[in-house]
Amino acid sequence: MITSSSSPPPTLLSTPTKPSHTLSQRVHIPSHVYTHPSALLLELSPTLQELRQILPLVLKTGLYNEHLFQTKLISLFTKHGALADAVLVFNPIEPKIDALYHTMLKGYAKFSSLEDSLLFFRRMKLDSVRNVVYNFTYLLKCCGDNFELRRGREIHGQVIVNGFGGNVFAMTSVVNMYAKCRRIDDAKKMFDRMPERDLVAWNAIVAGFAQNGRAVRALELVLEMQEHGQQPDSITVVTVLPACADIGGLRIGRSIHGYVVRGALGSLVAVCTALMNMYSKCGMVGVARLIFDRMRERNVVTWNSMIDGYAESGDSEEAIKLFEKMMGEGFEPTDVTIMGALQACADLGDLRRGRFVHELAKETGLEADVSIRNSLIAMYSKCKEVDIAVKVFKNTKGRTLVSWNAMILGYAQNGHANEALNLFCKMCQEDVTPDSFTMVSVVSAVAELSILRQAKWAHGLAIRSCLGRNVFVVTALVDMYAKCSGVHIARKLFDMMDVRHVMTWNAMIDGYGTHGLAKSALELFEKMLRGDVKPNGVTFLCVLSACGHTGLVDEGLHYFNSMKHDHGLEPGLDHYGSMVDILGRAGRLYEAWNFIQSMPVEPGISVYGAMLGACKIHKNVELGEKAAERLFKLEPNEGGYHVLLANIYATASMWDKVAHVRKLMKRKGLQKTPGCSLVELGNEIHTFYSGSTTHPQSKRIYAKLLELGDEIKAAGYVPDSNSIHDVEDDVREQLLNSHSEKLAIAFGLINTSAGTPIHIRKNLRVCGDCHSATKYISLVTKREIIVRDMQRFHHFKDGICSCGDYW
Repeated sequence: MITSSSSPPPTLLSTPTKPSHTLSQRVHIPSHVYTHPSALLLELSPTLQELRQILPLVLKTGLYNEHLFQTKLISLFTKHGALADAVLVFNPIEPKIDALYHTMLKGYAKFSSLEDSLLFFRRMKLDSVRNVVYNFTYLLKCCGDNFELRRGREIHGQVIVNGFGGNVFAMTSVVNMYAKCRRIDDAKKMFDRMPERDLVAWNAIVAGFAQNGRAVRALELVLEMQEHGQQPDSITVVTVLPACADIGGLRIGRSIHGYVVRGALGSLVAVCTALMNMYSKCGMVGVARLIFDRMRERNVVTWNSMIDGYAESGDSEEAIKLFEKMMGEGFEPTDVTIMGALQACADLGDLRRGRFVHELAKETGLEADVSIRNSLIAMYSKCKEVDIAVKVFKNTKGRTLVSWNAMILGYAQNGHANEALNLFCKMCQEDVTPDSFTMVSVVSAVAELSILRQAKWAHGLAIRSCLGRNVFVVTALVDMYAKCSGVHIARKLFDMMDVRHVMTWNAMIDGYGTHGLAKSALELFEKMLRGDVKPNGVTFLCVLSACGHTGLVDEGLHYFNSMKHDHGLEPGLDHYGSMVDILGRAGRLYEAWNFIQSMPVEPGISVYGAMLGACKIHKNVELGEKAAERLFKLEPNEGGYHVLLANIYATASMWDKVAHVRKLMKRKGLQKTPGCSLVELGNEIHTFYSGSTTHPQSKRIYAKLLELGDEIKAAGYVPDSNSIHDVEDDVREQLLNSHSEKLAIAFGLINTSAGTPIHIRKNLRVCGDCHSATKYISLVTKREIIVRDMQRFHHFKDGICSCGDYW
């Protein structure tokens, strides 16, 4: 067998160095050979295993040396990809007819490497085999599939040299090769030079433009082909429908659907599948499902397309149901099926069904596929099982850039920012070049750290990676700077962008909102409405959040109502939750409760959670109990809601009910989330928990807090012993100083020079006492203190907070 792929690559333009005899093209075959049972068995052998079982019979009957059997065996072995067996038959044959060479070359091109195929083609030249057009089409396809443009050009030259420059079949293969090698303009030049073009040639150039991101030109070519007298067939339809999907051309897609109906092409599985895919990508997944349900015959690609359509449209529950139905009908899943199901499980956060799909991948032998493993990493990460995702990543052989990206993003999504950055550094050490997806994940991890110095490092990294102008990377940078208290830097980046995606506008609007700059947020939103980028549901969520942070109730109601009336966007549960939050924070609690009762959809956790939080702020026991009752049914194992209700009771001195909630929590094994604050110093993150004494500087920190306590009391600070957010209800004044943000602030004051701003990040909402104390600390120390809690930024300076005491 010719397998010396490590040898220097052959040059197709070279000529034979030694003469070779001319082979006889006619071989006499006795008539009885055709009717022999072995010949009939060979014709009927559908599998390689059956073929190998028949071979001993051929040898035993002495027919192995007959050219009919030799030709048939080589044809069958190459058809099944058993090239080693084909070579064993081929090599001893003397004389060899040209057809044997052609069959062998086809087998090499289909089942072996390009190098092996070219080496065999070189042997054919040395053996003076007369070339036929199919030889070049096999090699051209092989070059296109392997993106081997240089070799493809050489074979193109051989096509011309051998006199096939005017052959429509050969030149169609040339067009295909250039298109697959991303040289669509060269493909078009070759197409234009063809003296004759058939329907196959037109389909090839249409497919080339469609697959190279030139959807509009592909559609134009379909019109041109009809002007030249070529009627589109099913291949044309299947080729051009993805182009409609790429540009969201629903109207054109519908007209093609009409052509399918008129041309009686609707019974073809490939055509119906392409129509489903087009409708799904154009946002008409319901129409896609109608086509799917009416199909008399479906293949696994059809099921995959419908599952993917639901997953991409956000209806992951329906995607999983369809996947389960597919399994119930006995279809064998492919790698695409498994990946689609895993994506749906990831979007739902459904770990149980995600594990089931993982087990199915093992059973079908697909688990080792790197694309499947990448999907597993993403699924486990989104299901908050990052430890399992890490195991999958570490056991993945042949990791691709997508593997690294999935794991880095998994760490970032689960609050493991440092692990994400460490993995990125390891990836760079292994000479894996990052792309825009990598950079977005890295920037997102830095955003979670909320450290401006780190943000500038990430920005520099994006520029050095030549990704500083990528719209998705810059959008992530805008979001990162806003989350690292550099909202003005974020705006400068935003203004410098030539192209902005809707996510870019959302990031900047949300950045203003979380910093309490609602006026700037609304001004930017109005500017967006005057431009070409249309707002989406997330945009309005950012706008409503900005209104909620500053008490702009009327403005919030106006924008909420305009969602549906002016922009055709149906509010979701998060939008309703934001409106409840806006009304509740402003003290309009009964109006907020009536708003909940009039909702056209069933209220969820975000809605009742906002209501309970507002009742805590305004000390309303009656409505707080009602909201808590709904929350305990929706999320019975969330301890935070129990703590909020207990705090409401404690504020009202209803100690028996406080005790009841505590007993309930103890019986369910529920605990509140401990308060945690982080501060950076000298490239190191220092973490403080409420009441912690484990830090090496604990004695100095508590001494500093006692000193500060006297100073801020002298300035007018009065401890709020009723402020019991994120601490036990019976806490006394002396324990207020152990709150995590106060420990972090004292540490920052001790270890930084006068005038240096102190940046704190907290995992919970800042409590009332800490908010009051921090204002006074900023006053007496002449320091700016920036606290990013779970909801927003607080900029404390000269005794004033940027939130205006409204948070």
